[in-house]
Amino acid sequence: MTHRPRVLMVSKACIVGIYQRKLEDIARLGVDLTVAVPPSWRDERGEQPLERVYTEGYRLEVLPIRRNGDFHLHTYVGLARLMREVKPDLVHIDEEPYNLASWQMLYDAQRVGARTVFFSWQNIARRYPPPFAWGEGWFLRSVDYGLMGTHSAAEVWEAKGYRGRWRVVPQFGTDPDLFAPAAQRPARPFTIGYFGRMVEEKGVFVLLDAVAGLAGEWRLVMLGGGPLRPELERRAQQLGVADRVRFIGQVASTEMPRLYHDIDALALPSLTRPNWKEQFGRVLVEAMCSGVPVVGSDSGAIPDVMGGAGVVVPEGNAEALRAAFAHLCDDPHHATRLAAQGRAHALAHYTHRAVAEASVQVYHEVLGGG
Repeated sequence: MTHRPRVLMVSKACIVGIYQRKLEDIARLGVDLTVAVPPSWRDERGEQPLERVYTEGYRLEVLPIRRNGDFHLHTYVGLARLMREVKPDLVHIDEEPYNLASWQMLYDAQRVGARTVFFSWQNIARRYPPPFAWGEGWFLRSVDYGLMGTHSAAEVWEAKGYRGRWRVVPQFGTDPDLFAPAAQRPARPFTIGYFGRMVEEKGVFVLLDAVAGLAGEWRLVMLGGGPLRPELERRAQQLGVADRVRFIGQVASTEMPRLYHDIDALALPSLTRPNWKEQFGRVLVEAMCSGVPVVGSDSGAIPDVMGGAGVVVPEGNAEALRAAFAHLCDDPHHATRLAAQGRAHALAHYTHRAVAEASVQVYHEVLGGG
């Protein structure tokens, strides 16, 4: 293409401020970028409002959303109008193929003659009843290109009939300047962090059982929201470790880099369920970039994301999780080595700049310029 490609991305994920650095990087790479987001998004943790943090070089458009919090049935108000106004060459559908919002984006994109790219984390071949199965099938036949968060996501969509081009590109990277190792570690008990949703499939009860049997001085920080927090607090009391476990509610995304400096290891003990397994684990990348050793289960994409730069334990195994923490606590050289490996792995594979470059290469490929 001889002109700067006009790209419209529609993404509820981009309400998170630290994720917007990728958008600035895409714009710097010669893309005339407009990003449409809702004013907020609701899930089991509560309501996340739009954060305006990195907004230079592209247009950030807020569209009202219908059925906020309904993953499958939410849609955007005014999207067709925005499509007509922007006249995009390409629409980046940052949403799964089986959602009503995705169908809305694809339909509106076709009406203005735009090419289309979609993103997916889905790593389980779920089967849906009509009309979702019909809509998903139409979407897979009609969209031009797939950005897959992992190879397992690509396998799912190929098994479900997608025959188009695809490439593995994470949805977001991380900022290596914002997420950087602490200048020095203050004197404190060995501190484990869990940053995420407080739901059963994240292995949060396994984590409490693991630390409850951990010898020596230690602390656990559990940051996030979710329906199980009251039950987790009760469980900590029953295990006799409530004075060592600190619960923190949701914080702004810009506060996260500082919080990684307050921990000595990050835990992600996710549990595979019939309808879910870990799709990526963004906290792993942030922790590794921050020079924090990571310990995760073997659920879903966790081992691949770590890439040998973390400790993988069998999911649901509190004893193995406890042993991994004890090794990190008792062997500072091991912890330091793992932290360095994690930082190097994150810099090589998971920066916003790398994700932006890969995304823009796909845009040009779809539009015939590469």
